[in-house]
Amino acid sequence: MTLISTAVRATHLVTNAAWFGGSLMGAVGLNQAAREPDTEQERVEVSGTGWERWGPVQGAAIGLHLLSGIAILADNRNRVASHPPTTASVVAKTALTGAAVAASAAAYVYGQRLGDASGEDGHPREPEVAEDARGKLAWLQWATPALTGALLILDAQLGEQQRGRAGLLDRPW
Repeated sequence: MTLISTAVRATHLVTNAAWFGGSLMGAVGLNQAAREPDTEQERVEVSGTGWERWGPVQGAAIGLHLLSGIAILADNRNRVASHPPTTASVVAKTALTGAAVAASAAAYVYGQRLGDASGEDGHPREPEVAEDARGKLAWLQWATPALTGALLILDAQLGEQQRGRAGLLDRPW
């Protein structure tokens, strides 16, 4: 294994961890904390500011994750083509990655809609749009960490497929 290969694999794992962790922190921490302020305007501002600050980091993580995934796939193309368990894992991982990108993009779009629909006084300028966006975000906030968590599990499975004989954890007690 070369230093470049190690760096690409590390980038792939670290960017997925950032994507997963940031999304989970947003769902569990930021969105819950945004319910604490007294007015609707303050609640929207807290949540919006947090996600605006995280957005560029998450965008960079997603972009680097996709690029490093393509590099890993190119590097392992023969194994992916000739080893059916690897092929199945890569197909599943590609589908999950696409779904995670779609969930992240949709959350961004609905977050923007919610922000745009919110009025200066804390009352929505467009109540129907705001309510629709809130409803979509209620489940989208959990979709991204669920999907990226599944990607981490598939990475672990692909790593297990690459190693040789069973290790200590696989031995019967």
